[in-house]
Amino acid sequence: MARILVAEDDRDIRELVKFTLELLSDHTVIEAVDGEEAITAATTQMPDLILLDLRMPKLGGLEACRRLKANREVADIPVVILSARGLDDEVQAGLDAGATAYLIKPFDTAQLVADVDHFLARA
Repeated sequence: MARILVAEDDRDIRELVKFTLELLSDHTVIEAVDGEEAITAATTQMPDLILLDLRMPKLGGLEACRRLKANREVADIPVVILSARGLDDEVQAGLDAGATAYLIKPFDTAQLVADVDHFLARA
């Protein structure tokens, strides 16, 4: 069982991801509604994996990813971007910011679990 931080401002999507990961993989999910909350949660709760939406209030996912990767305390935690925006330059921007991977919404819940388990195994 892993601790996964899910930073997503859309409550329905956040709850779907939480339900999926807790029910299908028995992971513990930590929730954040924006990039600032994600950074605080990451540094105080030390998750095993971070899922970040790109477009969030206060601080977006790209900048949150950059700040997480610049912080030595949490830099080694894998960050996966989970976004509806999937153009090549957007995916590349996420990877350039330090993300381990970039997953595109909408997602298949079984595939999300498989991807998360894969990223956790590589960490």
